[in-house]
Amino acid sequence: MPKITTSFSNKLIYWYLQNKRELPWRNTIAPYPIWLSEIMLQQTRVLQGLPYFLKFIEAYPKVENLANASESDVLKLWQGLGYYSRARNLHATAKKVTKEMNGRFPNNYKDLLKLKGVGDYTASAIASICFNQAEAVVDGNVYRVLSRFFGIATPINTTTGQKEFKQLAQKLIDKTQPGTFNQAIMEFGARYCVPQNPDCDQCIFNDKCTAFQQKKVLEFPVKIKAKPIKKRYFNYMVVLSKNEHTLLQQRTEKGIWQKLYEFPLLETSKETDLSTLKKLPQFQAFSKTLKIESITLFNEKPVLHKLSHQHLHTRFWLIETFDETKNSIPISKINSYAVPVLIANFVSEFFENY
Repeated sequence: MPKITTSFSNKLIYWYLQNKRELPWRNTIAPYPIWLSEIMLQQTRVLQGLPYFLKFIEAYPKVENLANASESDVLKLWQGLGYYSRARNLHATAKKVTKEMNGRFPNNYKDLLKLKGVGDYTASAIASICFNQAEAVVDGNVYRVLSRFFGIATPINTTTGQKEFKQLAQKLIDKTQPGTFNQAIMEFGARYCVPQNPDCDQCIFNDKCTAFQQKKVLEFPVKIKAKPIKKRYFNYMVVLSKNEHTLLQQRTEKGIWQKLYEFPLLETSKETDLSTLKKLPQFQAFSKTLKIESITLFNEKPVLHKLSHQHLHTRFWLIETFDETKNSIPISKINSYAVPVLIANFVSEFFENY
């Protein structure tokens, strides 16, 4: 374990107080907006998350308002932010806090951890910022700052590494102002000790930073090589009926986009043409449910949609039918459904002038 000094914390906090961004959740210590912002900023940059935070606060100014909303409305407002399990957990926790806790969030790290969607990082952030408890946060920014400053080569995506960095952060935290320290180290990692091309010559820590002194800045933090990206091939059946209706289905299985809506989907092992598509048992079963007049491929080149561990190669097939399709929805209502960004982009492009 590296030698710990108070100079690191003091210098970091001083930098933060001089340079911090003015963000709406920094003007309060109320748990609801802090919790909302922390959930939104998981796997998401501040620039991307800020408009969503403002939309949610406007629509649901109190946790009770969020609890009383429908899940579909919450997912719709979240649309485009990704990692949709966060939105489902957000809604579930709002209901729990409202109905079982009289609208009050737990005031300590241990009980905060019991909330759905709240892990070590989020519980530490809320406990420190809202309740002044010395619980250190560790996220990607913190890993980067600490691994470079102290020259720690333990892989951060291992149990050993996570434990080591948590212990180090816990020793560094300023116990008199833990919330400020946590926000300072996250801000410094997000804005100064950035992944690529950090301005180390002007860094407040360059005289003590191990990685800078050894000219190894870009070698930290260390990660064990991730699993290869999985390729998937999606074929969406975009039904266009004579009465200007289409079909949407809700994804109910666990995995990506659970509870969001999409067009009927046929997944294949590789890119497919129309003749091959028609031979698929799934397509034949699908075609029995409506009288198909024509099938046209909307995009010859598949849309590549990148997720964290998989890449989706997607084609949209336009299927015209004279049937008045069962369980269909008016095309004019399609924008009221919560859909993945991949679908939303297609809807915007194709249906805008339909």
